[in-house]
Amino acid sequence: MRPTHHFSIDVEEYFHPTALSAHFAPERWDGLERRSPGVMARLLDFLGERDTRGTFFVLGWLAEKEPAMVRSIADAGHEVASHGFEHAIIGDLGPRGFRESIRRSKVVLEDITGRKVLGYRAPSFSIIPGREWAFDILLEEGYRYDASLFPVTQHPTYGYPEAPRDPFWIARPAGRLAEFPSTTASVFGNTVPASGGAYFRLLPYRLLQTGLRQAELRSEPGMFYLHPWELDDWTPRVDAPRLQRIRTFAGRRRTWRRMDRMLGEFDFGRVDAHLARLAERDVPSLTFDQVAQERP
Repeated sequence: MRPTHHFSIDVEEYFHPTALSAHFAPERWDGLERRSPGVMARLLDFLGERDTRGTFFVLGWLAEKEPAMVRSIADAGHEVASHGFEHAIIGDLGPRGFRESIRRSKVVLEDITGRKVLGYRAPSFSIIPGREWAFDILLEEGYRYDASLFPVTQHPTYGYPEAPRDPFWIARPAGRLAEFPSTTASVFGNTVPASGGAYFRLLPYRLLQTGLRQAELRSEPGMFYLHPWELDDWTPRVDAPRLQRIRTFAGRRRTWRRMDRMLGEFDFGRVDAHLARLAERDVPSLTFDQVAQERP
């Protein structure tokens, strides 16, 4: 029996990506058009027609502005998890700011849905070596799993090469946290990103296909992710460098078509559905003690 992979959406607005943060200051956010409710309505219909459920990592700031959108996600049978509150890199927040962010977002999301929030994904996969204190704070704030680690070396701002490719346990002084890393593929002896996002939009579909099939050969679930702005055919006017605009918005015309193909070839479900199975299996339990101190 082949494993069920994880379908995930980081629910945020087009003005939240880290690559564009310098062009959309937080004090401007309230005055900007919010596109995610319309995109999410279309996506929920799309997934419902294909009998697919997933996990939506919702930004707390956006949840406060669009509670009806968050309720519609939960009512459609999807898991609502946390993407933090203000889409800040956790190294910029520091331990105290990080605790406030994940606590505030958890309260907001649970108040809206009436359901426990178990999972978290850091904006821009920003739990990197030297930020392991985040695992302890997540545990102390009642989270049961994290989906922030990307076991790659190629990206200039994120990556946790020491992380296993498949789900595992993180053993910390505060307890044990399940980790669901983003999917990678082994290509000519190299480990490369194969999970979604810009890789899904800009690189050949075969890369994602290879990553998920390699995970199936290991009898493990893969992790797919996208953002609402990657499913929108509208492009904001922003005076950003051309490379940043390409990275954020190029390739979106093929996203729905590729996603339809993917859902026809692979089975997907919610991340929280895998927690009980992970507890029953003999999977690695790592402490990351070797990189537990904050890097300069």
